[in-house]
Amino acid sequence: MEGTEVRKLAALEDKHWWYKERRHLLAQMLKGRTPGKALDIGAAGGGNTRVLRDHGWQASPLEYGADGAEVAHERGLPVMRADATKLPLADASLDLVVAFDVLEHLVDDDACVREVARVLRPGGAFLVAVPCDPKLWSAHDDAVDHVRRYTRQTLHAVLERDGMHVESMDSWNVLLRPVVALRRKKSSGSDLDDMHPVVNFGLQTIVAIERHLPVKSLPGVTLFAEVRRTA
Repeated sequence: MEGTEVRKLAALEDKHWWYKERRHLLAQMLKGRTPGKALDIGAAGGGNTRVLRDHGWQASPLEYGADGAEVAHERGLPVMRADATKLPLADASLDLVVAFDVLEHLVDDDACVREVARVLRPGGAFLVAVPCDPKLWSAHDDAVDHVRRYTRQTLHAVLERDGMHVESMDSWNVLLRPVVALRRKKSSGSDLDDMHPVVNFGLQTIVAIERHLPVKSLPGVTLFAEVRRTA
């Protein structure tokens, strides 16, 4: 992702409805897990790293680009700058890896999943979020350097690698999908923009309502997957 987009994301993530709800979803995914060593790949401003740390995990952020690493460092996080397809970590050294909005940026997403499998201990978890549905491709995807948008089938296929097993896969942002689809048709660049507080609150309310509805199998804007290292 371009450095300007990374800094824009970091400036927005503490208050923007999209990132606030995703931090909530990450916190929910952590429930019932015994804290250990964790890696947050593509951490940008470190919002998800802070969630991990708040829940007792020994979490480190990893960033490929100089701007992302600099932002994480400015926020006091012990960031590692490295390639997600060549993780600078020992085999079976982690209990958890988080990669939200990472795989879609990689030409070789298989290589990243293989590396995650290598560094996870047996029983370790890989938590993934990716943009879904190629029909939603727009100028936004081009602006933030996406290589692809996934379907359930293509994401499942790449994650079932080297002793990895997909335990669950859920859609997110189902209620707002029609709004997103309409906006993407008209977009001419990135959607990473600040918005009026009233609009932000309204969208946050809608996605919060979605938590309690049986819509996780319906088409959404994002797919969340929980993957286990089995061998």
